[in-house]
Amino acid sequence: MKIQGRNKISPSFNMSSMTDIVFLLLIFFVITSTLVTVSAIDVPLPKSQGKTESKGNVSITITENSIYYIDKTAVPFENLESQLKSLFSENTNSVLVIRGAETTNYKNVMKVIDIAVRNKMKMILAVKSK
Repeated sequence: MKIQGRNKISPSFNMSSMTDIVFLLLIFFVITSTLVTVSAIDVPLPKSQGKTESKGNVSITITENSIYYIDKTAVPFENLESQLKSLFSENTNSVLVIRGAETTNYKNVMKVIDIAVRNKMKMILAVKSK
């Protein structure tokens, strides 16, 4: 007498549910990647082994022509310190991101660093990873 079980295991696998999950993840990452924007002027940054992690909102960009930008607004150097003070008085946890172009004068970057040190601002130098 041969006894057979009622439940048979089917060796086939249905991929439709797996492809649904993959497409949902793809759509999620495409949508979220478009929301990430950098609020700064695009300049070629010097290369370095380290990483720059921006936690604050205030970035200063110095172009090759010695033009200073706070975020995307051009600011004359004479008004730079007063505008930075007003931005940092609103949010004391901000970090100043200094983005000097690769070919800018070292002297211009040091002027901004001097302003930040005088006013006790947290700062980082932005670089492009190698």
